[in-house]
Amino acid sequence: MLQPWQSATVIKIEQQTYNTRRFFIQMPDASVFDFKPGQFVTLDLPIHEKPNKRLRSYSIASWPDGSNVFELCIVLLDGGAGTTYLFNEIKEGSELTLRGPVGVFTLDDHALENDLFLICTGTGIAPFRSMSNFVKLHSLLHKNIYLLFGCRTKADLLYFEELKALSDSMPNFHYIPTLSRERWEGANGYVHEVYEKILTANNNPTANFMLCGWRAMIDEAKIRIVNLGYDRKAVHSELYG
Repeated sequence: MLQPWQSATVIKIEQQTYNTRRFFIQMPDASVFDFKPGQFVTLDLPIHEKPNKRLRSYSIASWPDGSNVFELCIVLLDGGAGTTYLFNEIKEGSELTLRGPVGVFTLDDHALENDLFLICTGTGIAPFRSMSNFVKLHSLLHKNIYLLFGCRTKADLLYFEELKALSDSMPNFHYIPTLSRERWEGANGYVHEVYEKILTANNNPTANFMLCGWRAMIDEAKIRIVNLGYDRKAVHSELYG
């Protein structure tokens, strides 16, 4: 059953990178906006006459904190009607119409029983930021968690200082940002080489995989992970953008 549309208010906007903004959204009719890390909301934007062409879905980048405020991290897409409207027309104090939270791309009871690889590109990091902070906040038992974030340059890194601090303070949590078009002190290349190196060095441990990002990355990762001997059922994905 579809959830009803609700009114929401944008209470703060922050520029995260040169082409990415953080939108902090409050649900004024609810005392608490509750959701599972990894879920998303759908916005109804006045960008087209046909209702089905007005809808845009975005993963929630924050984690449940008992308040009625949540965060979306949105990149401005060239020629994207939805993101162009959000960047040009939405200001602090603007109202949005949305539905949610919905989605099943979430941590289930078994995800943390094995090593967990969270593999993402671009703003596909949003649900994994939510999950990682939720795990720490609630001191959930877990084995190794590898957050592999692929992007082009340092300028594209999202939540870098926050996730680095999380990695420094959270046992068995490994944040590995990987740049494909700029040499730096961290990992270089593509995320595929990173997880393959970890898995082979550890003699292919039992693991679960969650993928979020562009289709090309997800399709290639699925093939590579299965070729390493893992069952397709251990791989969960969500397209982004």
